[in-house]
Amino acid sequence: MFETLSLLALQQYWWFLVTLLGALFVFLMFVQGGQTLLNTLAKTETEKNVIIASLGRKWELGFTSLVMFGGALFAAFPLLYAVSFGGAYYVWMAILFCFILQAVSYEYRKKPNNFFGQKNYERFLYINGSLGIILIGIALATFYTGGNFIKNDMNLSSWTNHSYGLEAILNPFNIAFGLTIFFLARSQASLYFINNINEPKITERAKRQLKLDASLFLALFLIVTVMLLFISGVGYSEKGFEIVNYKFLHNLLETPLILISLLIGVLLVVYAFYTTLFKASLKGIWFSGLGTVLTVVSLLSLLGYNQTAIYPSLSDIGSSLTIENASGSHYTLTAMSYVSLMVPFVLGYIYLVWRSMDKEQISSEEVESDHHHY
Repeated sequence: MFETLSLLALQQYWWFLVTLLGALFVFLMFVQGGQTLLNTLAKTETEKNVIIASLGRKWELGFTSLVMFGGALFAAFPLLYAVSFGGAYYVWMAILFCFILQAVSYEYRKKPNNFFGQKNYERFLYINGSLGIILIGIALATFYTGGNFIKNDMNLSSWTNHSYGLEAILNPFNIAFGLTIFFLARSQASLYFINNINEPKITERAKRQLKLDASLFLALFLIVTVMLLFISGVGYSEKGFEIVNYKFLHNLLETPLILISLLIGVLLVVYAFYTTLFKASLKGIWFSGLGTVLTVVSLLSLLGYNQTAIYPSLSDIGSSLTIENASGSHYTLTAMSYVSLMVPFVLGYIYLVWRSMDKEQISSEEVESDHHHY
């Protein structure tokens, strides 16, 4: 089946899979968003335990999706993986450290006589949910704005400055992108708590917090969208690479499917906020989740298709990466494509586990009766 596809078709197929896994990870970032709301929504130790228990049942799903996203990127586009993760070293190491803090904190927060103490582990969770998410947003934004790298004819790459990715935090678009994801995560966390927790005081505070975070998210998303549509991108043809003004706007207008998907995704997220705040719905997280996946897939699709560089080089435009020059061989992509057929089964398993855990809303009585809660 996959053997009959051209190399370009396989590259396009794998870019879609990468965008899908990235979108699922962005949706599951509501766990990190919830960690930053711990002291805002919980006023007692019992309420804090309820929130941590609610998030603790899902944090591994987000971690798994991040690993799957990185694995798919490595398998399908090894040069992109090497240049970004290896070149922007300090940024990705900081992200990795933040996620190590998360794993350790859930494991040891309630352990008796733990080394750092409960309060410090809760601070670690906040660092993961704030700094970790903003840095991920900044790192993803560099796929649009580019990095300071060069590569030679042997596909050996090197970074051209000694900040190794930290310079990305000086770009206004990158910062706005990171903050947008941060407030989206916080907004979705409130939606998740309203759906998952049976504690009226917590859910009432979550609704009040949602009004603030959703407003900030929508404002930032509008700013990022306008900036994205008006910045230049790198296109390529048989003649080579060139700077194209309004490249992402052209991509959006020339690919109606992406435009429709983006509009539907945005409308679903807005509807999730509306139905939760004004219709007292408990199902907003599902509309927001689907909308987030469609929106992120659409935005990342503006990179991989229509002859657009997926990682522009700021040091040498000819070193820019595309789905064509950064991918594995036809044999590798074909073999991995058969492996990708397992993805629906993995997603189905996640759905069944999620449904089993969330048959009933979590309550303080349930948490306090469980001596092994997070």
